[in-house]
Amino acid sequence: MIVIGYSADQFGRAAIEHGIAEANRRDTGVLVINATAGDAYVDARFARSGEVHDVEEHLRDSGVPFEIRQPVGVDAAEELLTAMDRPDAELLVIGIRHRSPVGKLLLGSVSQRLLLECPKPVLAVKPQEY
Repeated sequence: MIVIGYSADQFGRAAIEHGIAEANRRDTGVLVINATAGDAYVDARFARSGEVHDVEEHLRDSGVPFEIRQPVGVDAAEELLTAMDRPDAELLVIGIRHRSPVGKLLLGSVSQRLLLECPKPVLAVKPQEY
């Protein structure tokens, strides 16, 4: 199984595309996790119902078996790391964005934590137009 860390933006869409490609290469399915620590109305990266519907439709069209989870009130990195503990989890796919050194220092980085702590391979991707 390919685990995809999804955010409702161009970085999440890039992660979905690469996750689908990896699932096809490995003949497996995907688990898409779109987690938020706070309220869904506040977190811009948390997918609303219309966005989730679009992602489901895209995954259905791809032919890849899939599951989408949207836990609320959780640490996104912890959710993804827990998913990667599953025996069938082969690869974690995440979208990454450029951040300034000060931004990294003050805000921390989910992507950095995942890259350093994930016990299995991580594929970090950027949108083509980025």
